[in-house]
Amino acid sequence: MRGSLLSLLCGTLLLAQNALAQEAVSVAGYKNPKWVLRKEDGNSFACKCSPGDYCWPNKDQWQKLNHTVGGNLQVNIPPGAPCYNIFKGPLGDINTYNAAECDKVTSNWYNEQFQVGLPAAGLWTYFTNDTCRPTTNPSDTCTLGYYPVMVVMSKTVSHIQAGINFARENNLRLIIRNTGHDFLGRSVGWGALVINTHGFKDIKFSKSWRGACDYTGSAVTVGAGVQAFEVLKQANAMKPPKIMVTGECATVGVAGGLVQGGGHGPLTNFYGFLADTALQFKVITADGHLKTANAKTNSDLFWALRGGGPAAFAVIVEATYKIFDDKPSSGIHMDIDNTHTSSPASFWEAVRIFHSYSTYFVDNGLYIYYELGTAGHNLHVHPIVGIGKTPAELDTVVAPMFADLARIGIHPTTSKANFATFYDLFNAMFEIEVAGNSALTGGWTIGREDVESNHSAIVSAFQTVVGAGSFMVGHMWSAGHGLPEKEWANSAVNPRFRNVVDKLITIVPVGGNAPLADKAAAQHKLTHVVDAALRNAAPNGCAYINEADPYEPDWQNAFWGTNYAALRKLRRKYDPEGVFYAVSTPGTEKWTQIETGTRLCLKL
Repeated sequence: MRGSLLSLLCGTLLLAQNALAQEAVSVAGYKNPKWVLRKEDGNSFACKCSPGDYCWPNKDQWQKLNHTVGGNLQVNIPPGAPCYNIFKGPLGDINTYNAAECDKVTSNWYNEQFQVGLPAAGLWTYFTNDTCRPTTNPSDTCTLGYYPVMVVMSKTVSHIQAGINFARENNLRLIIRNTGHDFLGRSVGWGALVINTHGFKDIKFSKSWRGACDYTGSAVTVGAGVQAFEVLKQANAMKPPKIMVTGECATVGVAGGLVQGGGHGPLTNFYGFLADTALQFKVITADGHLKTANAKTNSDLFWALRGGGPAAFAVIVEATYKIFDDKPSSGIHMDIDNTHTSSPASFWEAVRIFHSYSTYFVDNGLYIYYELGTAGHNLHVHPIVGIGKTPAELDTVVAPMFADLARIGIHPTTSKANFATFYDLFNAMFEIEVAGNSALTGGWTIGREDVESNHSAIVSAFQTVVGAGSFMVGHMWSAGHGLPEKEWANSAVNPRFRNVVDKLITIVPVGGNAPLADKAAAQHKLTHVVDAALRNAAPNGCAYINEADPYEPDWQNAFWGTNYAALRKLRRKYDPEGVFYAVSTPGTEKWTQIETGTRLCLKL
């Protein structure tokens, strides 16, 4: 299907030539003249160029880009298209049915790694508009929805540069995608050109780093496409075994949005965020230039890339991080559900007891991953992690909690294990996550002060979340526990994170193809009921940009706190033309998606 690029590009040319009469508009402060004037609800907007617009590139321009990127330009076709007779795309209709490919897509739809390997898929589908899911009825309608239109499957730095330059010169919406592992829809976007960086898989270890800072320990340099499980496997094979900060999900890339959002995980208690361990980046900025960013060269950009927001300042093509000696580790799985108590009051008292130990747990170096309300009244803790702890030492830490639970007659189902390294525990005790589902995602964090002074209100907020038909995923860690305080300001993450003891993700299930009224109701529930309860109960918390409600009120303060003003200034310095975009990132106050979430525009 994707081999028929030329014929589809001819369709692109026709769309440009047959565009309805449109009014161009100039925008003060921007050099590019290619803007489309649109009006909605009495407001005027200057929009980026989309299929059908007067400024959408013509066939010759697309063919030139395809030549520049070595034939790696593709027309994007939704993953579910092989299950349909016809894909009704913005560039024309295509016959797409293929029984074998449909079976493959259907059987792998919820497999994260399968979705990661696709050119422009989003692992969670709400923000694609879900208009082409796999089906058993080929005569159903398949459209592009909010998936991007064109994809550069980049193989070299020059391919990325060519894609950035093309998007900037033609004022196209640009999306940078590695794995598509994103809750906020930033890997997809209507009318967009995608640069896929997943092919950059180089991994190089250094026993003694020699760079711009005074760090001389072990390090690893990874390409933009490297995922956690890939680098962790190679690090574990070293003598002695090494480890690095990654997210708790093994399929997440480690050199893109993760570090630009901060990057928390099971090692955060010891070393802070992934951003705190960064030593150097090789990046391409919005002007298409390859730059080095470290503590001495482009140091302001280096700071911003360490937690200042994904898809905001540059495209990371290579990142270097500190790595550390791995340690023997122990873990516990724990479950409390209706087999342990049929009383809602008893269940919530058990939740209160469990969560009241959050500060105690992180102060003792534990990391805890848990789910609350995924099946009504259930608390699924998989796992409690004691890095560098023997089973006996871990038991000693958690014994008071189990004693308190026993006093109210709750005896959780548990299992325990110990391992030669944390890497072994990581592979054995963390559950495999799935892709392909549709939901709105939000979240908040709980500050140490909130647990100590307002814990009953926090548990009441948890009840509000579950009672609203939502559920939560919790991560107990402290980004200020092991990282020296003198290093806290070296990255751009919200300073309030250093006093956080629990980071929560909230999920409100809703179909991507649900009626607009249902979507609006779900968004209202997330922002003004579910997350509002957590914000009110934990005023010392903040929000994590990679796992949060993109329409978080006062998002500038919630995501970056006192760092926001500096980040906004740097955004203007490194991307004055608005080449990069991700929702609710520094400097995007005037950007919005109008016409039911399609066109990306500046409000005039």
